[in-house]
This record gives sequence, C-alpha cells and structure tokens, in this order.
Amino acid sequence: MRFEELLDQVGSFGPFQLWNVALLALPRVLLPMHFLLPVFLAAVPAHRCALPGAPANFSHQDAWLEAHLPQEPDGTLSSCLYFTHSQALPNTTFWGAGQSPGQLEGEPSTAPCPQGWDYDRSEFSSTIATEAPPCLSLQWDLVCEQKGLNKATSTFFFAGVLVGAVAFGYLSDRFGRRRLLLAAYVSSLVLGLASAASVSYVMFVITRTLTGAALAGFTIIVMPLEMEWLDVGHRTVAGVLSGTFWTVGVMLLALVGYLIRDWRWLLLAVTLPCAPGILSLWWVPESARWLLTQGRVEEAHRYLLRCARLNGRPMGEDSLSREALNKVATRERVVQRPSYLDLLRTPRLRHISLCCMVMWFGVNFSYYGLSLDVSGLGLNVYQTQLLFGAVELPSKLLVYLFVHHAGRRLTQAGALLGTALALGISLLVTSEMGAWSTALAVTGKGFSEAAFTTAYLFTSELYPTVLRQTGMGLTSLVGRLGGSLAPLAALLDGVWLSLPKLAYGGIALLAACTALLLPETRQAQLPETIQDVERSAPSSLQEEEIPMKQVQD
Repeated sequence: MRFEELLDQVGSFGPFQLWNVALLALPRVLLPMHFLLPVFLAAVPAHRCALPGAPANFSHQDAWLEAHLPQEPDGTLSSCLYFTHSQALPNTTFWGAGQSPGQLEGEPSTAPCPQGWDYDRSEFSSTIATEAPPCLSLQWDLVCEQKGLNKATSTFFFAGVLVGAVAFGYLSDRFGRRRLLLAAYVSSLVLGLASAASVSYVMFVITRTLTGAALAGFTIIVMPLEMEWLDVGHRTVAGVLSGTFWTVGVMLLALVGYLIRDWRWLLLAVTLPCAPGILSLWWVPESARWLLTQGRVEEAHRYLLRCARLNGRPMGEDSLSREALNKVATRERVVQRPSYLDLLRTPRLRHISLCCMVMWFGVNFSYYGLSLDVSGLGLNVYQTQLLFGAVELPSKLLVYLFVHHAGRRLTQAGALLGTALALGISLLVTSEMGAWSTALAVTGKGFSEAAFTTAYLFTSELYPTVLRQTGMGLTSLVGRLGGSLAPLAALLDGVWLSLPKLAYGGIALLAACTALLLPETRQAQLPETIQDVERSAPSSLQEEEIPMKQVQD
C-alpha cells in the first residue's frame, strides 16, 4: 500500500488542504519582503560632499557648489570628490581682471569627502547607505569608496540563506517539518529585531546574515509540507497558489516601502508579522508522510483522522487500520537518518541532484540580478517594484497552464530561455529607447519569476519523501549561492556596462539547457523512497519520459 491510497480515504484535496495552504501563506509573503528588501533598505540617494559654509540661500547653492565640486564627464557634479581649494565663480570678485574659467592655469586638485556626505532625503529619509556613524570605527556612509560594502550586505544575507538551507533541510528530515518551521519563525523574529537595532555596520551584517539563515527554513519547508498532503492532480494548483503569495509579498513590499521611508522602521514592519506566524503553527499539521517514514504511526493516524474529519469523511478510530499504516510505514522507513551523501550515492539521484543544482543556481542568479536592479527604467523605485510585482501575476497563470499541459521540464527550460532572451535583447537596446528597456526588463522579470515558481514545484516532485527536505536544502544551498553572487555581479558594470546582463543571461541559458536533462514529473506519484526513484530510472536519458507517460495513461 502506498501513502496515496491512505490519502484517498481521508480526502486528497479539500478544506483540510486549503486550510493548510492558507496557514502557510504568511511565510511565502514574508520571504520576498526580506529577500528584496535591499531595494529600499540599501538604496543610495543622490549625495555630495558635506561642505561647511554652504550659503543659506538655496537659490545660490548650485553656483556655490560648482565652485567647490568637480564635474563628472556627463556634466553632473561629483558625489565623491571636492576641490581642495574652491574655484572662483564667474561674475564675482573671485575672478581676476579679464580672467575667465577657461584661462585658469593647471588642473585644480581634488580629494575625497573629508566630513561625510549630504544626502537627498526627498525619497528616503534614511537607508543603511546614508546612516552616519557616531564614530569612524562603526563605518556606515556606504557610498563612494564604501559602495562595495553596501552591495556586500545582500551577499552576506544570501550566504546566510545558503547555510540555513543546508541546516534546515537536514534537520527537518530528521526532526520534522513543523518543529523546524517554529524554529525558523522564532529565530527570524529575534534576529530581525536585532538587525533593526544595529548600531554599527558589522552588527548589521552579522544579524542580517543570521536572519537569512533563519528565513531559509521558510524556503525549503513550506512547499514540501503543502505537497506532502496533496494528491497528484492538485499539486500544480497548490504550487501555483502558494507561489502567488510570493507575488503578494513583492507588491506589498512596494507599498510598505512607500509608506515607511526609514530603514529601521521598515525592517521592523517586515519582521513583526513573524509573531502571529508563531501562533498559527498551533493549527499547522505535521506531514503524515514524514511521520510514517519515521515509524511514528500513532501521530500519523491522528493527523489522518483530522484530515478526514475536516474533509467531510468522518472515520472512527478503527476506520484507518493500524495494520495498513504499519505496512506503509514499513515500506517507507528505509532511510532513518537522511544524509546529503544519500543524494549522490545512487545513479538516478546523483543525476537529478547535479542537474537541479545547476538549474537552481541559474534561476536565483538571474532572478535576483533582475529584481535588485530597479534603476534606469524611467520610473521611481516604488513604481518599478510595484510593476515587477504585478508582472508576476500573469507569470503564475502561465506557469499553471504550461506545467499542466506541457509538463514541468519544458516549462522550466522555456522560462529560463525567455529570461536569457530578454536579457540578451536588452543589450542591443540603446539608452534613448527607454520604453523598450523597461518592456524588456519587465518581460525578463516575468520569465524569471515563472522559472522560480516552476523550480519549487518541479524539485519537490523529483526527490523521495525520505530525502525531500534534504534535496530541497541542497538545491536551495546552490541556488542561494547564485543569489548571493547576483548583487556582486552588478559591480561588473565598472569593467563593461553590459557585462552584468551578459552574465545573468548566459547563466540562465546554461540552466535552461540543464533543465532539459531532468525527468518529467507531470501526473507522476510522489516517490517515497530512494528505491522508488531508482526503480523509475530508464535505460537511457532519451527514454526518460516513458515511465511517466505510462502513469499518465
């Protein structure tokens, strides 16, 4: 007997499953609000050297600044340098008789800003880039020579997600999904509050890195916990619905960022919802599939009875035979202590794991490369963020249609290919073609979101129950490595302006080709043991879809 047969008895899709999806919606909403928070948290407004003696009359300020700040090649005033000796202005007594600016002898000397910066606070009242240090050792003012430290905050955050994915993936397969989800909620709340109270750059980086590790629990627990209570026919619906909550979080971040312009209060606003999330876990069920793999038959029996009751299929204590549950538990209890080495020991799992790692790296690298770059589109940061969130809604609908009719593999590869093409074409668009640049950026964002949504659903169906969280942890680890490198890749524009887009598009193309090497899972039952995965292995990769088609037929 397989678990699907037990699930048919108690209801494989009904109020119990919908209630479960609703309870797990909050983590999916919170994740993008933290992952994309640098768009507002680390924004760099217009700035210039703080200069004493600036005229009080603002109407004279531009002319005064021209005498104290050098010009960039594009004609704008420098944000990072100042004249060590102020230059004379036309129509003032500073000019010698008959002298003009073109007659100044020699190039005036410049130097970095000695007394900090003045920032344009019309759009942001405070960001981590504009945070002024109470003393030099605490090192904020993340602009000019320190701009790399600003980008590094996102890299450290995703490095934390990377490490957390490994830990939560392994521990949730050993100790259960629900218990580790509680740990993720509590640690995210505590560390998020600590980040908002940071008094130095170092403290902020450490607490944000640990927050990323805590939030990793949401990324790899929520989707499998939903999938393991669903039958084959409804996994796609639930997967896309769960992904829609991510889109809600992206759009909600634009609203919250617009209403709260101070980075500390903004960080508090996206952290405090973890408190009601902790309370909601009282009603979140543990995975009965996982309980049976651990031989915990009584607990699984209790959750299955609750599922039957909520789905309108009331059953007595003896309706679900414990003998049948024991048979399922015996069949599934093959790997008692999951290990990451188990993902590489057998041929089929090794092939799946290596391909998924490449695919997830490409998905994350291109998605965050596009999502964190909201400049140069002719819109302000709030409009861009809202537009990027809005385009994800039709992406979700298209994912639902394509994974249902074309399958997971082709949808995954097609979405990554679309991302690569949008980035590639944007390299040919000139700066004067602003509308085309915006359209291509939004199109690329839509394709990258489709790839992300499909990746979660696809990967959770490839791994067996006994190693599902471990497999998700491994692929999420490699994916977050891509996410952590994406902000740093943006600094490549100093080498060549188009190099970041070329990198994002090239990696997405590689990931699309790799996705085609994975087996199709449409209409396939979730594998429960390593043997289930290896048993479905065809004699060659070209025949990979035959077992799945037999199940579908």
